[in-house]
Amino acid sequence: MLTSRFNPWRSLVGLPREMWILAAANLVNRMGTMVLPFMALYLTGARGLSPSTAGMVLAVWGVTAVVAALVAGALADRLGALRVQRMSLVLSSGLLMAFPLAHDLPTILVMTVVTAAVMEAFRPANLALVTLIAPPEMRRQAFALNRLAVNLGMSLGPALGGFLATVSFTWLFVGNGISSLLAGVIVFAFLRGPRVERKVTTEKATSPTGGAWKDLRFLAFLLSMVPVAVVFFQHEAALPVYLVRHLGMSEAIYGSMFTVNTVLIVLLEVGVNAAMSGWSHRRSLALGCVLCGLGFGAFALVQTPLHAMLTVVVWTFGEMILFPGMSAYVAEAAPTERQGQYMGMYTMAFGVAFSFGPWLGTAILEAFGGPVTWAVMLVLGLVSAGAMAVVAVPRRATT
Repeated sequence: MLTSRFNPWRSLVGLPREMWILAAANLVNRMGTMVLPFMALYLTGARGLSPSTAGMVLAVWGVTAVVAALVAGALADRLGALRVQRMSLVLSSGLLMAFPLAHDLPTILVMTVVTAAVMEAFRPANLALVTLIAPPEMRRQAFALNRLAVNLGMSLGPALGGFLATVSFTWLFVGNGISSLLAGVIVFAFLRGPRVERKVTTEKATSPTGGAWKDLRFLAFLLSMVPVAVVFFQHEAALPVYLVRHLGMSEAIYGSMFTVNTVLIVLLEVGVNAAMSGWSHRRSLALGCVLCGLGFGAFALVQTPLHAMLTVVVWTFGEMILFPGMSAYVAEAAPTERQGQYMGMYTMAFGVAFSFGPWLGTAILEAFGGPVTWAVMLVLGLVSAGAMAVVAVPRRATT
């Protein structure tokens, strides 16, 4: 017990080999994550769109993500999460590289819908695959490893993207496309074999008609997470516009914020979650929401890059507590044969928030300025915290 406390990384020992391969693919994929974090700057800079129009394009991405999550979740249960993930990675590569060819708004919107549909299919399939590969007693560790890989990649991708954006936005799309292709190669080459395929495609049982749609407590959980998700998605919309256009900071400073965020996650997230392993879902998720709200709300006081980095520390701790906690909650609430559906609806809730969150943030920023924008985000974070404290109890939870 004492050794485990001082070395929380020991909690990752014993995870299946397939889980480590999946984490490697996620690492490579996320090392090229450049497009979405810089989409608002790309649209307002290279394509000359207004901030509100850029927010509308991101909203279209979010709406598409809602539909894609539901479809991908159902396909993961029917065809297998592994197959859906493979298709998403490979097809995303070509679409990302073709995206800069869209110059006018109608073409940009079409490319946004198609690219978002294919890319967002990855998320529910990936979460379902983590749940199905890892034994039940090690799912928290599996989600921690998955996020560790994702955020280690994110410590490099957006930072590199910040520098590439100063040269040419086109390189953002090329780099992101290459990383998706390489991740797809890893999944095709190494994450295969009868054991994974059998677990993903044939481990089914009988469940009530309607599944997640009739799980009222789970639906309440999804509603509770939407406000804080709106807050979190401002880092891809209102935040870069505010820092670069309003405060005069460089794109490289904005990209470096992702490095601070993800380095903290890589170093601390496993330990933080190990220390909070005895906490109830309600307690941990409410705390995560509060910290996210406070962190983004504090941007109202930011004047220098140092101030911006300090706010990142606050909402990063919220993210480290909130995101693995929510994934573990969903995995615990979902029947085995409905993992794809539950994870699809979980991803859908993020899509709902993304469908109007970036637009809401940029519209408030454009109309009322930064202080009002970040005050609204603080309130939304607190709303989610209060709701989570009431509803975040899985049907079969023991915590």
